[in-house]
Amino acid sequence: MKKKNLEIITYGNDILRKIAAPVEKIDQDVVNLCREMIQSMKAAKGIGLAAPQVGVSKRIIVVLQDPERAKALTIINPEIIECEGEIKGEEGCLSLPGIIGEVNRCARVLVRGLDKKGAPFEIEGTEILGRVFQHEIDHLDGKLFIDRFSFVRRKLINKKLRQLKQETLAKLTGVQ
Repeated sequence: MKKKNLEIITYGNDILRKIAAPVEKIDQDVVNLCREMIQSMKAAKGIGLAAPQVGVSKRIIVVLQDPERAKALTIINPEIIECEGEIKGEEGCLSLPGIIGEVNRCARVLVRGLDKKGAPFEIEGTEILGRVFQHEIDHLDGKLFIDRFSFVRRKLINKKLRQLKQETLAKLTGVQ
C-alpha cells in the first residue's frame, strides 16, 4: 500500500500565522507525523518542513541534514539557543510556491530540541543547514520568510501573494 503524502498548506491559510504549540508527549502519532512529514517534504522536493505547513500546529520540524544523501533530521520543540554573524541568501518556501527572495539570517545557529524518542540534543547549523533551521523555526512562530523581505521586495510580490491567498481560500471554501 502506497503511503499518501500530506497536503502542504499554502499562503492564505491562517495556520501559517499561528504560534505552534509545544509537543507535550512523543507518542506513536507524533512519530508517524514526523515520518509522513519527511516523506511529504522529499516528495515536494523541499529541504525543510514545519508541522504547521501540513496543517498541524505543533512545534516539529524536519530538515534534510545532507541534501546529497537525502538524510533527514527531525527536531521536536526546537529552539535556537545561540546565533551569531549575519549572512544574506536566497530562500523559497513550499507554502509560498513561486516566490523567492533574499533574506538576512544568522550565519551560525545552535539548535536544541528532542529527537523522536524524546532524547534532548543540540545541533549546529551553518550555511544552508543553519538557514533551513531558522526558516522552519520561524514557521513555528507564525512567521514567513517574506516577512523578512525589504519593503520594496514585498511591494513587488503583493500581486502574487493576493493570487496565492485567493487560490488557498478557494480551496478551503470549495468556491472557485
